[in-house]
Amino acid sequence: MEPKRTEENGMIYGRNAVREALNAGAGVKKLLFVSNASEEILSLVEKAREEGIETVPVEKDRLSFLTGTDRHQGVAASLKPFRFSDVDDMLRDASEKGEQPFLILLDSVQDPHNLGAIIRTAHQAGAHGVILMKNRSATVTPTVYKTSAGALHFMKVAEVTNLSRTVEELKKKGLWFVLADMGGRSLYEIDFTGPVGIIIGSEGSGASRLIREKADFIASIPMKGRIDSLNASVAAGILMYEAVRQRSVR
Repeated sequence: MEPKRTEENGMIYGRNAVREALNAGAGVKKLLFVSNASEEILSLVEKAREEGIETVPVEKDRLSFLTGTDRHQGVAASLKPFRFSDVDDMLRDASEKGEQPFLILLDSVQDPHNLGAIIRTAHQAGAHGVILMKNRSATVTPTVYKTSAGALHFMKVAEVTNLSRTVEELKKKGLWFVLADMGGRSLYEIDFTGPVGIIIGSEGSGASRLIREKADFIASIPMKGRIDSLNASVAAGILMYEAVRQRSVR
């Protein structure tokens, strides 16, 4: 039986994505490469072999079938299942670095491209972790790996069954929560320098009523155009880097 060409295969493709996974020690299970591979790809094959990873030469059409695209650049890798972190791991990381906790919570963000972009920005902004809902939310897939541009290999990501309860538990540990939404205070009036969690709602309906009620602040991004919202990953990036600005000049 032919294997399914789905993200359940845990497969990433393309020279950069595979190189990032190998360099990060991200749990590559198997590397597949075209039979007439270039020197650049062969160098990736050699690196994989040095690390004891199985390498398999395949025909180009076969690789296209397995990856579901002709844009694989002649190399792909199947990954071991992603290892999620615990929220406590994130708090411990902040403590060990001598930093105030800085977490990103996603309330039903559905698009894996948005998730990957948010993880990428969170890593660059120095966040200690990204918290996802276990249900009704995008999860870690090869698309997320690729969109994160390698950041997923270094960012702690946790899945929780009840985001509202997680917010409550983190409040008891001293965190304040800022929700990105319309109708609130300007984000430039909000203090991000302490232990903080930034909450981003879903692409369509935003945050749930329960999560909105639990937020300590509603942060609005100034809008000068004629449309009333920003992409979820863009909004997340704006809030994260306001936090970076404030925390770096404190």
